[in-house]
Amino acid sequence: MLPAPHFSAFNPPRRILMGPGPSDVYPEVLAAQARPTVGHLDPLFVGMMDELKSLIQYAFQTKNEMTMAVSAPGSAGMETCFVNLVEPGEKVIVCRNGVFGERMRQNVERVGAIAVVVDNEWGTPVDPASVEAALKANPEAKFLAFVHAETSTGALSDAKTLCALAKQYGCLSIVDAVTSLGGVELRVDEWGIDAIYSGSQKCLSCVPGLSPVSFSPNAVEKLKNRKTPVQSWFLDQSLVMAYWTSAGGKRSYHHTAPVNALYALHESLRLLAEEGLENAWKRHQDMHLVLRAGLEKLGLKFVVAETSRLPQLNAIYIPEGVDDAAVRVRLLKDYNLEIGAGLGALAGKAWRIGLMGFGARRENVALCLRALEEVLN
Repeated sequence: MLPAPHFSAFNPPRRILMGPGPSDVYPEVLAAQARPTVGHLDPLFVGMMDELKSLIQYAFQTKNEMTMAVSAPGSAGMETCFVNLVEPGEKVIVCRNGVFGERMRQNVERVGAIAVVVDNEWGTPVDPASVEAALKANPEAKFLAFVHAETSTGALSDAKTLCALAKQYGCLSIVDAVTSLGGVELRVDEWGIDAIYSGSQKCLSCVPGLSPVSFSPNAVEKLKNRKTPVQSWFLDQSLVMAYWTSAGGKRSYHHTAPVNALYALHESLRLLAEEGLENAWKRHQDMHLVLRAGLEKLGLKFVVAETSRLPQLNAIYIPEGVDDAAVRVRLLKDYNLEIGAGLGALAGKAWRIGLMGFGARRENVALCLRALEEVLN
């Protein structure tokens, strides 16, 4: 028998999380997660799930019946959309302007479908004209997939225009809203989004590990009329929805839900509803403007042009001659402040500063600017 290991309880320090995620979690959300665990089929928990569904619908601005939280992070939300809707041999127009557009392409190919990639330069939004050209050249395409808020660069694409193009050419839209939900304008029904996924750990300021998703009636119809089974049993929405929605409040068992994490998501979305979506969008923009003014005084330059810049994810170029990792290590060690490194083509060239959810507040911005000034000098 192996000897029993002996460790002390893990007690992390209080960090200020201003990277690309996870974000600072609301104290009320942490407290909610610590409440007593009940069974995932307990009538009281089922009632809470009904409220949670309504709160997710509010955050997405949708009346979609198939709206829920996947019991896994945003990457599983992405896979949920692709494995449920896309079948082998079907063609998908995939927009790639950063790391997460590339992950969409990989999902398409893993389900045996054909990805037609529309590339845009890193740090720029998806170009609608290029998308329309791809749709015209591929009339048999069934889907248009794109990232609303590209976390690797901080670029915001025009989801309303892109979804209108998808409709015009007879495609269903699949949208990554992992970083946009709760931070910038997002209107699922008004913009005609068919399938959308997000994450709990960004602008919702909840604990990591859950992915809100929503499917339009047209997407549900596509799912119901599949010629092949959904390749993932766990992510098969036709099975999961019997747990999230059923007549008379009785739920069919599918999996043991992450009960306490769902408490946390309920509380974070309750706080979002209490603040109001438009107020939350404005707060993120206001804090971005304060951060922008301070960064420009330090001579730091943004990767993304102002017209397509995410307020909650600020990618800035690392000054020439500055050691990327050394700065981030010192910020963490001396200030308990975390900012993010660059990803992919921006690795070693940029930092990513998050202003997400509870983290989008004036004292965080002030700390970040002061710490950067002291470290860079």
